[in-house]
Amino acid sequence: MALVKPVEYEDASAEVRAVYDDIRATRKTDYVNNFWKILANDPPTLRRTWDETRATMGPGALDPLTKELIYLAVSVTNNCEYCIHTHHASALAKGMTAAAFAEAMAVTALANANNRLANGYRIDVDERYRAPG
Repeated sequence: MALVKPVEYEDASAEVRAVYDDIRATRKTDYVNNFWKILANDPPTLRRTWDETRATMGPGALDPLTKELIYLAVSVTNNCEYCIHTHHASALAKGMTAAAFAEAMAVTALANANNRLANGYRIDVDERYRAPG
């Protein structure tokens, strides 16, 4: 259960309604999910988070499904139940298959396990793999 009540459209300030309207227009839906309704308790956080989400998840070098799979993998790693459910649904809507989901989870599990080994051993990065700079 959330620690604060969701802010419904009819109870929202003009500032919050503007963000809700933008969410609806951007996503081509009438639905505003609970994540945004809870963040609406602090309108500056709602606006900042929506602006960053819209920019990051919008058009770019990565296709929309790849972005959702990355978001889903990080959500699994962080054990965010809400984000796992919402981004799984979004990935399905963007064409994710059951096989793609299974493979993404296998890669996520492998990366997490190998990251823990590399961190535990404090393995020095090979010079050829170091990013320039």
